[in-house]
Order: sequence, then structure tokens, then C-alpha cells
Amino acid sequence: MKPLQSIAMGLVIVAIVAKLNGEYDVLPDPVGWLLVLQGLGGLPATLPHRPALRVLGLGALIMSVVLWFPSLSEGLERADESLLWAANLPQLGFVALLCHALSRAAAAEPGRSRWLRTASALTVGAALLPVVVLGADQTSLLDVMVVGGSLVLLLVIVLLFRYAARPWARPEVDQTASA
Repeated sequence: MKPLQSIAMGLVIVAIVAKLNGEYDVLPDPVGWLLVLQGLGGLPATLPHRPALRVLGLGALIMSVVLWFPSLSEGLERADESLLWAANLPQLGFVALLCHALSRAAAAEPGRSRWLRTASALTVGAALLPVVVLGADQTSLLDVMVVGGSLVLLLVIVLLFRYAARPWARPEVDQTASA
């Protein structure tokens, strides 16, 4: 599997919520984040912001383990909805930074680079929108916020699958091993 395909499949698992008896997600987000981290490891070493991506990915993995337990995630939400938002910031930060890094790697292909920059900006917007919605206590906008965030994640997943075969998204081939 190509690195961006692994990342995209991991994000698909993160995006889909299939709760068993309304409790545990049978497609646990930590499995998705393990796929994301595996794909990240396969990307070229020259990818910009690689260490920061690894830290954010590990942070998202850790938070996904914590939030997989219904009592913990519901407790955060009951205490304050903004705590649940804050717990998801590593995930949003990873997606935004990944799109930004890939846009820089794809600089020789302006159209693709532009799409990735747009996805990065939209992800940042989706990450910051809860500050406005929750801060202004505009609960009527919560559904719009969730749908918007889901559409942004869908865009990122589509772009990752679409660009998986691009030279800047494939691991370098060790020339000495093939000689």
C-alpha cells in the first residue's frame, strides 16, 4: 500500500463511527491512527515538517485511545464541550500540517499544491470554528459545524487517495539495494 493510501484509510477509520449498542466504536480510531502513522513513516524523508507530523500523529493516537472509552469522552463533553474539542486538536493539527507539508512537496505541480493548501486552510478553519460557535453559545450552529468538518475531512481523504501515486508522495527507492 502506498503511504498516502495508508494515511487515507486510517482517516477513513477515524471518520466512520460504528458504535456497538451505543457504546464502543467497533472501528476504533486508534487503529486508524496506527495506519496513519505507518503511512507517515513511508513518506519521503524530505517531507517538510516530518518531526512535527510525527508528534501530532502520536498525540492524536494517544487522545484517540483515551476518547475510545465512552465514559471518558462523555465525561469530557458533560464537563464542557470545549474539552472534547481540545482533545481533538492534535488530530486536526496533524491533518492541517500534513496537507501543508504535502502542498510544499507538490510545489512543482501548482494545481495539486493549491488543492492541498486549500484543504489545509479549511482544516484550520474547521479547528477554529468551535471556538466561535461554543464561545458564542450558538448551539444552533453545532450541526453545521459538524457537517462542515466532516466535508473537509472527506476532501482530505479524497486528495490523499488521488495523489498517492505522485512522485513526491512515494518513498524513495534505495538505489544501492537495486544495483
